[in-house]
Amino acid sequence: MIRRNVVPSLFTPPRYTHASVVEAGTRLAFLAGSVPLDADGELVGPGDHVAQARQVLANLEEQLKAVGSDLSLVAYTDVYVVADEPGPLSAVWEVVEKSGLATGASGPHSSTLIGVPTLGYTGQLVEITATAVVPD
Repeated sequence: MIRRNVVPSLFTPPRYTHASVVEAGTRLAFLAGSVPLDADGELVGPGDHVAQARQVLANLEEQLKAVGSDLSLVAYTDVYVVADEPGPLSAVWEVVEKSGLATGASGPHSSTLIGVPTLGYTGQLVEITATAVVPD
């Protein structure tokens, strides 16, 4: 369903692929950014990138389940991290690496990790958008 590619002439990426190819005619879900809010709309893990990353991934799993997909069928993500140096980005990426996003049956998904100055909710440090295959 998803063909994942590492381009041999480029560096070997750590736990993601350069490209994910999905056949035409396959149903795709384009998910809004998953944020670190609980079911009551309260921020989880104030000041803690790792706790927020875990909540974001838990919420992403719920979004995927609601459309009939799962983490192993995610083709692409953008991972946004409030940071002005690499440490928090690396900490968040470690959480992503341990999730089903990076350990799917066909290999890790394609992703971009982005440091940003701010996100939409007060205290929010992490957000992940995703595109996933929805099986028939």
